[in-house]
Amino acid sequence: MMKHLKISQRKFFIPLLLLAILVSSSCSRFLNVDDYFSDELKLDTVFAQTRHIKAYMWGTAGMFPDEGNLQLDSYTPGPYATDEAFTGFNTGSGYNGIRYILGDVTANSLYSFNTWGNLYKIIRKSNTIVSRLDEAKDMTTADRFYILAYTRFIRAYAYYNILIDFGPPMLLGDEIIESNAPLGNYDRPRATYDEAVEYICAELEEAAKFLPPTLPLVEFGLPSKNAAYGLIARIRLFHASPLYNGGQAARSYFGTWRRSTDGAQYVSQNYDEKRWAVAAAAAKRLIDQGGGALRLHTVAADTETPALPEGVTSDPNYYMQWPEGANGIDHYRSYSEMFNGEAVIPVNPEYVWARRSGAITNETRMSFPEKLDGYNGASLTQKVIDNFAMIDGRDINNASIQYPYTESGFTNAAKIFSGYRLNAGVSNMYANREARFYASVGFSGAFWPMTSSTSSGYYNQTIEYYFDSPNGKGSISSAIDFPITGYVIKKFIHPTDAWGGTNARRMDKAFPIIRYAEILLSYAEALNNLTGSHTVDMDGDTYVLSRDMNEIKKCFNQVRYRAGLPGITGNENASTFQRLLEKERMTEFLFENRRYYDVRRWGIMEEVESEAIRGMNVEASREAFFAKVIPNTSRIGARIVNKRLALLPLPLNEVRLLPSLDQNPGWEN
Repeated sequence: MMKHLKISQRKFFIPLLLLAILVSSSCSRFLNVDDYFSDELKLDTVFAQTRHIKAYMWGTAGMFPDEGNLQLDSYTPGPYATDEAFTGFNTGSGYNGIRYILGDVTANSLYSFNTWGNLYKIIRKSNTIVSRLDEAKDMTTADRFYILAYTRFIRAYAYYNILIDFGPPMLLGDEIIESNAPLGNYDRPRATYDEAVEYICAELEEAAKFLPPTLPLVEFGLPSKNAAYGLIARIRLFHASPLYNGGQAARSYFGTWRRSTDGAQYVSQNYDEKRWAVAAAAAKRLIDQGGGALRLHTVAADTETPALPEGVTSDPNYYMQWPEGANGIDHYRSYSEMFNGEAVIPVNPEYVWARRSGAITNETRMSFPEKLDGYNGASLTQKVIDNFAMIDGRDINNASIQYPYTESGFTNAAKIFSGYRLNAGVSNMYANREARFYASVGFSGAFWPMTSSTSSGYYNQTIEYYFDSPNGKGSISSAIDFPITGYVIKKFIHPTDAWGGTNARRMDKAFPIIRYAEILLSYAEALNNLTGSHTVDMDGDTYVLSRDMNEIKKCFNQVRYRAGLPGITGNENASTFQRLLEKERMTEFLFENRRYYDVRRWGIMEEVESEAIRGMNVEASREAFFAKVIPNTSRIGARIVNKRLALLPLPLNEVRLLPSLDQNPGWEN
């Protein structure tokens, strides 16, 4: 309990503004709309000068949440609302992802997910800018294009957030509804999913025409042309996916969901393969037009880089030099340093769009050991652990003799590679695993450097989680500050990061809103779903697309090679590749808020969420700890699996005030 009192008192999840450190020559800091322009300030004054309009625009952008805020008072259900994470932390303290899957979230009690009104406030302010832009007499043509492009992006991004969390929005176009207008002026039906996708993508296409292709370092975080293209690629993939593209999933979830005003289906019940082609074209455009600036983040191999595993025969290119193969790079550092703050944030070539995140930095405390001033409970599930491959790319259930997987016994010797120390005496199930496992997982027996702390006992520590260990359930000062599954998320923690002791500090972090790895895997997924040839015109270019396994292999294998794993052969059929892709995305995008949306758009949410959460036996001493069990908590059995969880509910007060505003399926009216 004390942990959560401390969190609420500190209030350290301070919202960061959406974009950049510098926004114009006349403005050296982010400006909050309400701080800069009080409600009493006449809009006539705001729109009289270009510099005021820019400040108003960036203040509008500042109303978006920090996308890295995925745990405490998160803006979206995120990792705790799916099968990749779990916690024993009190839901009353703001762990609303757990609340969501326990059924505590309702249309009348959305907690921190109640972003609907704020997003429409952003849209209204954006429309105000569009309608009054020409009032500034000092505005140049370049200023006008600049402001219009960014305003359209901001507005489209607000609609995007509504679409993926709440489903189809009410589309207002450029209309401004005055705050004192009669209630009837607000009432309008929601768009269909198809209508919303086309509108949002069209707005992003228009914005991209005048957004810069690259940004100076001081403007890191502003959306570029690539950010607009990246959002389009993601939206198009959603639109093509089973939940929103006819077929069994769309019928099961949305077959009877019709617009009350005209009977139109909110989600199409007719499958359209061309959508996959459009999604492939959107991803391919970004791959082609990245101009070499976009690529996977890699770190060159050095003397600490382990040799590639022997005996990998499934991929003849495996031992070639990166990017044709896995040789020549350090696979652990290439992945880990992208998240932990080691890589120079503004120049990371994998960021299609990212921004600095105070929430990520602060939320690392949820993973740190309780005895070292952490909160010790941001737990990964056993499903996540078991999804990581062995070092030679094999599944744990099909491990090789050379790199075996066993759940009995402990390692005999320590290994140091790529700056990472794998202790002797750790469970054999954690040996011989791929690089991303060690970059992402805090397991019992893991070594925590925490070298910024200069207090004895606060750095270079081995942390264990069995019952009577110092950070185990039986030894902590709180009833909830322990990893309920025996694992914590360590992906964003730098070796110098510490919370306890003298000089403890944390490296700055960035949250990757869109990574190039996502674009590569999206392109591969979209191509895999094609059965014929399709021609797509996009942004002046023509793409002829089919299920080209050479293209699929080229993109998919880049992500595998970066992780030090062999790629696919190119002989996989569509269903086999889809299974491989689902496993790859679960590992590659762990705790990046992709899994929550992936299992929904694929139409497998009920299937994967019906599996019980498992982990190590935190109720046992070391001898019995390393056994896969269902954690001893009523929360496991209380988790609900229901189709209504595909979308958040619209706020009940909005639905009851506006007769034409239909609620999402399964939620209260």
